[in-house]
Amino acid sequence: MTRRAFGGAVAGFLLLAAVPAMAAESLAEQISSFRLKHGEVRVVRDATLDRIAMDQARAMAAKDDLSHETLGPFNRRVAPAGAGRAAENIAYGYDNFEKTLGQWIDSSGHRKNLLLHNASRVGIASARNASGKRTYWAMEIAGDYEPKRGKGKKDQEPLVAVRREAAPASKPKSSNCHIKLLGLCI
Repeated sequence: MTRRAFGGAVAGFLLLAAVPAMAAESLAEQISSFRLKHGEVRVVRDATLDRIAMDQARAMAAKDDLSHETLGPFNRRVAPAGAGRAAENIAYGYDNFEKTLGQWIDSSGHRKNLLLHNASRVGIASARNASGKRTYWAMEIAGDYEPKRGKGKKDQEPLVAVRREAAPASKPKSSNCHIKLLGLCI
């Protein structure tokens, strides 16, 4: 995502401490509702993904800079989640989740991330910059490994497909590829 004004929405780090767990869980329900309407499965809040989102939102707010790279490469940041596939949406602007979610739904790249196939977990956070005038949002969504077509469970492909904006995840060029990371086949 390029640095530009883009409405924000998801649970905030300033808000999460004061919002009951039930309200924070409703954010995942809003994402799930959208996903279910488009043939994907429900997502639930995940503590590890919430922490990753919180770290990202806080770092963007501290630097007052909208960037996926604020804390380093996404693949490295999301690794603790143990996900087979993951994606991240970021935004700044809106103080409420509904408006940010609406902006993400209306953006093709963010919409693709919201509809990450078979994602089951989500982390959501927001943070305000030092002046308190801008809210930064981060959403991490993740799913497990998917088996290759026509093969058994032991042949699952450990691929981290990072999709930011409209960039589709690329497929390994070789059947000997066990891990694909930043376009490298290992």
